[in-house]
Amino acid sequence: MKKLCTILAIIASVLAIILSVLPVSNLAIFPAIAALVFGILAFYLSKKTGSVKKIIQFTFLLTIIALCLTTYKAIFSEAKVANTEVIEATENKLEEEAIEELEGLEIDDSELEGLEIEE
Repeated sequence: MKKLCTILAIIASVLAIILSVLPVSNLAIFPAIAALVFGILAFYLSKKTGSVKKIIQFTFLLTIIALCLTTYKAIFSEAKVANTEVIEATENKLEEEAIEELEGLEIDDSELEGLEIEE
């Protein structure tokens, strides 16, 4: 049980570190909490047996670093919204060009005779 909790704590803390440096850093909170829970459980079980491993303390360190990075990014990063007018103008221009291109196509009735149209 102690080994399982230690392994789960390590995996969760590494996942928290990875998520904390990505743009979706707010999701790092969930594996960090899981790493803390598994780490505390592993620490409690290893303290019962009398041998606390350094890997459990390393897991706590990784989790704290992940939480600090996530908190820093949440406080000091601001989401910037792009100018949507330019995007909408480009979209309208492309739509008009596509309509003109479709209107310019010449399709003979002989090409359409073999097609089945479902209604």
